[in-house]
Amino acid sequence: MRPSMSLVRSVHRVARRAYSSESVPQRKVAVLGAAGGIGQPLALLMKLNPLVSHLSLYDIAGTPGVAADVSHINTRSEVKGYAGEDQLAAALEGCDVVIIPAGVPRKPGMTRDDLFNINAGIVKSLTSAIAKYCPHAIINMISNPVNSTVPIASEVLKKAGVYDEKRLFGVTTLDVVRAKTFYAGKANVPVAEVNVPVVGGHAGITILPLFSQATPKANLPDDYIKALTKRTQDGGTEVVEAKAGKGSATLSMAYAGALFADACLKGLNGVPDVVECSYVQSSITELPFFASKVRLGKNGVEEVLDLGPLSDFEKEGLELLKPELKSSIEKGIKFANQS
Repeated sequence: MRPSMSLVRSVHRVARRAYSSESVPQRKVAVLGAAGGIGQPLALLMKLNPLVSHLSLYDIAGTPGVAADVSHINTRSEVKGYAGEDQLAAALEGCDVVIIPAGVPRKPGMTRDDLFNINAGIVKSLTSAIAKYCPHAIINMISNPVNSTVPIASEVLKKAGVYDEKRLFGVTTLDVVRAKTFYAGKANVPVAEVNVPVVGGHAGITILPLFSQATPKANLPDDYIKALTKRTQDGGTEVVEAKAGKGSATLSMAYAGALFADACLKGLNGVPDVVECSYVQSSITELPFFASKVRLGKNGVEEVLDLGPLSDFEKEGLELLKPELKSSIEKGIKFANQS
C-alpha cells in the first residue's frame, strides 16, 4: 500500500508546484481502447494525474469494469466507462485530450506493418468520431504503426474539414524513455537527470536517438553508441520476445503515454517551456511528418524545434530512415483515401 500512496502524493506535489488548487482548469481526457493491455494501466495512470477532472474510458467491451475499478481511487477525476460504438459520442463529447491506444498488439515475428490493416481501420473509424464529436481535442496517437496511423488521422480530419496540424501527435515518448534508461545504464549516471532527444519515426530504423546531444555528457565510445541505438530501435521486439507470445510493451507504453498526455495538459494549461519529442506534421525535413522536439502550449504544438547538431553516425542514420518513413507515411495516406 505504501508505494502506491507515495506515488499519489508525488503526483499531487507535482500539481501543487504548477498551480494553486483553485486555478487548475477542468480537463476531460478520453482513453480509446481503455480495456486493453496498454489502455488499463494508462487509465490507472491518468486517474492519478491531478490535471484531469473527467476521465472517459472507451472500448468495444470491458470498460464498465475498468471504470468501476479505477473510479474507487481517491484522486480528483470523475471516471465514466463507455462500451460499444453507440456510446462513443458520449465518451468523446467535450474532450480536451483524446489518447488512442486501441488496436491489436504485436506478437512474436510480427512487424508493426503486419498490424497495419487491422489497426489502420480502427484508427480511421475512431478519428472520424473525434472529428464529429470533439474536433478541437488534442489527439495522442499510440496505435501502431504510428508512422502510418498519424497520417491516416490527418487525412480523416482533413476530409471532415477540422484538421489542425497543431493538435495531432504521434506518441514516440517510449523511444525517449528507453533511450534515457539504456544511456543511463551505460554512462553510469542517474537516470532521472538524463535527457536524450529521439527523432524520426516510431519503428525500427526510423527511430533515431541523438546520443550526441544526450545530457549529462558521457563521451561513450562509438561501439557503445551503435549498440545503444540498436537497442533503442529494437526495444519493442525485446519485450515481445521476452513475453514469449503473451504480449507486447504495454506497461512501459502506458507510462510513456501518461507522461506525454501530462505534457499536453500542462501545455494547454499555460505552463511555460514544456518540450517533448513527438511525431507531428513537420517541415524540418522534406518529409511531411517527422518526430523531433516540440514545444507544447495552449494550442498544442507551439513550435517544432530543429534537429540541432548531429554526429556523422546520426547523419547517416537520418538518411537511412527517410525512405522507410516516407513509405509508411504514403501507405497511411493511401489507406485513408480509399473508400
